[in-house]
Amino acid sequence: MPIRVVLGSQWGDEGKGKLVDILAPEAQLCARAAGGHNAGHSILANGVSYSFHLLPSGLINPNCMNFIGSDVTFHVPSFFSELKQLDEKGLPNVYDRILVSDRVHINFDLHAAVDGLEEVELGGKRSITKAARSGVRLADVFDQELFEAKLRRLAHGYKARYGDLLKYDVEEEIERFRGYRSELAKYAIDGLSFMHSASTIGGLLVWYQQAVMLDLSMGSYPYVTSSNTTISGIIAGLTLNPKNITETIGVVKAYTTRVGAGAFKTEDLEEYWSERNSRRLAGNGEHRQAEDVAAADLVVVKHGHMVNYYTALNLTKLDVLDSFETVKIAIAYKDKSTGKELDSYPADHNILDNAEVVYHEMPGWNKPTTNARTYYDLPKQARDYVEYIENFIGVKVKWIGTGPDREAMIVRG
Repeated sequence: MPIRVVLGSQWGDEGKGKLVDILAPEAQLCARAAGGHNAGHSILANGVSYSFHLLPSGLINPNCMNFIGSDVTFHVPSFFSELKQLDEKGLPNVYDRILVSDRVHINFDLHAAVDGLEEVELGGKRSITKAARSGVRLADVFDQELFEAKLRRLAHGYKARYGDLLKYDVEEEIERFRGYRSELAKYAIDGLSFMHSASTIGGLLVWYQQAVMLDLSMGSYPYVTSSNTTISGIIAGLTLNPKNITETIGVVKAYTTRVGAGAFKTEDLEEYWSERNSRRLAGNGEHRQAEDVAAADLVVVKHGHMVNYYTALNLTKLDVLDSFETVKIAIAYKDKSTGKELDSYPADHNILDNAEVVYHEMPGWNKPTTNARTYYDLPKQARDYVEYIENFIGVKVKWIGTGPDREAMIVRG
């Protein structure tokens, strides 16, 4: 079974879902390996906008089966709500084209109530019930007595810790799951057995909702998520045979953004970029919430390549740069005290904080790229920008996004 893997190469929000949607017609199965419902993306297809948070966007393709893998944190109300929305928008047979591993961990409303309290107590670093061996898996839901005992025990532990600060009714959530139980049984399967049997199908498309710089081991620790968001997490979350991975695609936004705390070395250009692009960003379907925007950081992309071994790149949202007279690209970090360039993205925050960014400057194109359908429809300066990136990283840019529509994607041979 040939496997294509789509991975974020920065801090997320690169536009992975659009590429997944474009590649889905070539796959018989589209799978999510990990992540949850707290992020997502929108896809504009045939004049209709579809929002995906928990579900794989392969559901847009009527011939594609979809699967939620074992390392996903599974929020049941969001699962049913998203399915209902997609069905109401006319996508065919969505209820028949989705399966869920019975090893996923349930994300309860209890966790949402606790998260805010732990953000304050732990300075943004949340405890993970899965890692603490106290989580509740989908398989547990179908044993009512076991399920209710586990959830009550979990709630009791948090109540003992936070007292009246915790606003949560465990019996109310238990009652909701009594209604969910029979419906969930239609979707829950032994994910390990399913993925093993799927090895005989024509093609598998896999994606990870988050990105390499949020990886627990190789990201910008400690400002990361609680799982491995790289190729290793994909393999573990879906029990893939690594020998069958035929393409590993890194999705690279044409500029760099990140949400939340943590080092963001190209933020020295944030004001320059924000002045020129606030309208372009909004028009490109992006939703900003305390998110920094700055120059393309190829140090970060190269770090992702060293972790994920990309075989191809998808450069997205190139059109956001259409109004720039010049385009700056971060190509190195340099120690301010020694003047020496760093070999890679450092783990030591003191080194990172003391580093300055080395920029390469290129002429902009000052022309719209949104109507470009082939590579040579792009202005020469835009092509130079694309080729500089692929030469720097050492990986071919195979897809180039030039707008929010599904059709606004150039495919290079």
